[in-house]
Amino acid sequence: STQSTWGNPAEMALPVCARLRTAAAGWIRRFVATTTTHCPPTSRVIVPRTAVVVPFAVRSRPGPLQLHIPLLNPVAGAFPVRRFAAGGPPKPDANGVVPFLLADIGEGISEVKVLEWAVKPGDSVTSFQKVCIVESDKATVPITSRFEGKITRLYAPAGDIIKVGAPLVDIQLGERDLAKLRGSAPAPASSAASPVAPPSTPTPTSAPSAPTSTSTPSPPDHTPTSYIRALATPAVRRLAREMSVDIRTISGTGRDGRVLKEDLLNLTQNTAAAAPAPVATSAPSAKDRVVPMTGVQKAMYKAMTASLSIPHFGYADEYTVDALMHIRAELKAFSARHGVVLSYMPFFIKACSLALLEYPMLNASMNAAGTEMVYKAAHNIGVAMDTPQGLVVPNIKNVQQLSIMSIGRELNRLQSAGSNNTLGVSDMSGGTISLSNIGVIGGTYCSPVIAPPNVAIGAIGKFQKVPRFDRHGAVVPVHICQLSWAADHRCLDGVTVAKFSNLIRDYIEHPERMMIMM
Repeated sequence: STQSTWGNPAEMALPVCARLRTAAAGWIRRFVATTTTHCPPTSRVIVPRTAVVVPFAVRSRPGPLQLHIPLLNPVAGAFPVRRFAAGGPPKPDANGVVPFLLADIGEGISEVKVLEWAVKPGDSVTSFQKVCIVESDKATVPITSRFEGKITRLYAPAGDIIKVGAPLVDIQLGERDLAKLRGSAPAPASSAASPVAPPSTPTPTSAPSAPTSTSTPSPPDHTPTSYIRALATPAVRRLAREMSVDIRTISGTGRDGRVLKEDLLNLTQNTAAAAPAPVATSAPSAKDRVVPMTGVQKAMYKAMTASLSIPHFGYADEYTVDALMHIRAELKAFSARHGVVLSYMPFFIKACSLALLEYPMLNASMNAAGTEMVYKAAHNIGVAMDTPQGLVVPNIKNVQQLSIMSIGRELNRLQSAGSNNTLGVSDMSGGTISLSNIGVIGGTYCSPVIAPPNVAIGAIGKFQKVPRFDRHGAVVPVHICQLSWAADHRCLDGVTVAKFSNLIRDYIEHPERMMIMM
């Protein structure tokens, strides 16, 4: 191919590149060819900036055939260009202040909740510096600054809901960013999206009078406590929410000012001691409260509403786990030396993946018309977790390629991210089948609910020591657990689910067989 050369700003030279041949068919379908030109392989084609040259092989003619295709106007919306919500670069006002808008973060999300601010008015920020952390109904996402400058205003306190495309903060730009934006478009005299404080006026010598009803109200002044996040563990934060205490107002006695459980308990004791003796009057009746649903609750509402259309088939069986408990006890110290906290869950996850190799119809999804099933190649097994934000089901990707140690390491990472509310969109999407360890709470049997588009889910009960008869008829103590399955009866029958469960039980009761299959 020839080398690219650039002419005047209205023209550009595109080389005949062999790598574009694979994309030529898709481009031809999207555009209308208006002119064709036969060129030798070593020639150079000069085309306007509004056109693209597509190499295309034609058997009946020698040499490559190049199609001269005019590009549609991107301003008119011909291309699916990823843009900021405002549809173009923001314009600074006369003081160099520009609103920083919440861009589209994908996954069809239209609004987010501001979890915490990393900046406050007066702070200086640089490009790609974290401004805040927002939470959607799918994941927690950090938002970074697009500009370099100084924060002049926050549009919402922590805990408020912001729509995609709405302003997050106002930033007084630095000289470099200000020159870039004003070089592309003249700055307007004023901007409604970025209010500027009016100039101060001389104060009369007489005493100030009371404000009249015609005075313009100033924007709400969020105190710095709205932007500073106190140091505390998720358990302490949950206790503070249950006690209806703003944890940011407490001076922690732990290391680096960390708020401890004792700080909350001491606060309630001091409040009770300082409270005056109650007056013997009739207590007011309790009132109902209206509480908005969180992002996790909204996601659960959507998923469970969709699951109402699935006819669930339930199946439960009893697994003997003595051999599993023995091998896990032997490997626990070894895995700890490699930085992995090895629980029983990685063994169940791997056993499920090995069983899916023989019964792939449980690792599938069905189209809306009910005419086709998609057998998923990847075993992305979801694990239900109880987090401070509620129930979430992140998934471990490609379990069929992982060892039990690797599964344990990834499970540790997801558990830590769930506790710290840092699970990403990739962690929450793409699951093909799920397991729920209800046994850690104390449950024995469960009726799990399928989350579309999956077709199956399993729930593991608690481990119990019970009497059982051995093969000689003697009563012996054994450890057991129950595993309850729910399957979509529109595409899975009971025999298939039972065979699938029996295979997993065989791996759990004889873990050495699972080892040689990896």
